[in-house]
Amino acid sequence: MKSSDPINLRLINFFGINKNITAMIIMVVLIGIGEKMAERFLPLYILAIGGSNLAVGFLNALDNLLSALYSFPGGYLSDKIGYKKALILFTLTAMLGYLVVIIFQSWLAVFIGSVLFISWSAVSLPAVMSLISGAVPVNKRAMGVTIHSLVRRIPMSLGPLLGGTIISVYGTAAGIRISFIVAFILGFAAILVILFLMEDETVTQKNRLKDFRGLKSFNPALRNLLISDILIRFAEQIPYAFVVVWAVNNIGITAFEFGVLTTIEMITAMLVYIPVAYFADKYYKKPFIFITFIFFTIFPMIIFFSRSFTALAAAFVVRGLKEFGEPTRKSLIMDLAPDDAKAETFGTYYLLRDIIVSIAAISSAFLWNISPFTNFFTAFLCGLIGTIWFGIWGKGRKKKFDFPIL
Repeated sequence: MKSSDPINLRLINFFGINKNITAMIIMVVLIGIGEKMAERFLPLYILAIGGSNLAVGFLNALDNLLSALYSFPGGYLSDKIGYKKALILFTLTAMLGYLVVIIFQSWLAVFIGSVLFISWSAVSLPAVMSLISGAVPVNKRAMGVTIHSLVRRIPMSLGPLLGGTIISVYGTAAGIRISFIVAFILGFAAILVILFLMEDETVTQKNRLKDFRGLKSFNPALRNLLISDILIRFAEQIPYAFVVVWAVNNIGITAFEFGVLTTIEMITAMLVYIPVAYFADKYYKKPFIFITFIFFTIFPMIIFFSRSFTALAAAFVVRGLKEFGEPTRKSLIMDLAPDDAKAETFGTYYLLRDIIVSIAAISSAFLWNISPFTNFFTAFLCGLIGTIWFGIWGKGRKKKFDFPIL
């Protein structure tokens, strides 16, 4: 055995890497690159082919609503048929949505196709969380979720950069269609990875699904996390669809420069993931989630006062820092969920959260039409309330390391 083997083994153990985690990493990168090449620029695409600001707002609302509605069946199917078969089904569905946008060139086709592809991350997330929960030890769960979040940022960083380049060369309409063709091909490659690299669950895992329990499976700590998370998502989703509109149409940067800003955001997030996951697993999760909520809260006001590319770059560093404790929050949900219904509880959590948050997404266009300041400031207030709620009533897994000042 080579002298470097023990070091490699320690690294593998530190990050919780195994065959299923490896398959998950490859799958997320392949699907994510194709998805983010086009989806991030859909608001510009809708406006370019005759849609209105209201259409952009409704697309964002549709994304949130479908994320909510798809979360529960995503968790249900994962527990019922196994995460491997569920992930194949979800990917095939997204590929069908890509075909709709490729073949039919209208903003209505975008909405129809979006029903199939825009919430792949939401419908697949309970299955991925179930995979991670079964593949890594409990004391590595935050690290396992962090690895997923970390690799997701690779396509989130590269996808918009590639998409922005294609749009700059071929124009918005043609560039979007080319991006969806690439997404379709990468989706097919991801299915091959799932089929031949990802292992199946055991029979006992597949048959563990019980009757739907809804909020009955939520303890008080999980309910308080849900309430604060809803308010924080208001802060994120009210300005979300209009960030690209503000940057490109109001500030005057190019689509390529916006892709660069997204890359800055993702690199920032990736730099903080691993150390945060290590300390969250070792100590207590609440402080890391609390800090995350602060970054969610301040971003809308920072971007409003950013009037140059340099200022926007600083704002997107803050936006990247809002991912500071997101994997920790997801792992806390899994910690607080019943052992016999991890995917179902996770899906129910997102079902309840995103149905309510979709209301905020609908309101975003009306707030934007009043003024950009109204949109961004309303988001800031929602985030402030959510952060205070979690600071007072939020709990973590280990009581003895409770947040010292709250």
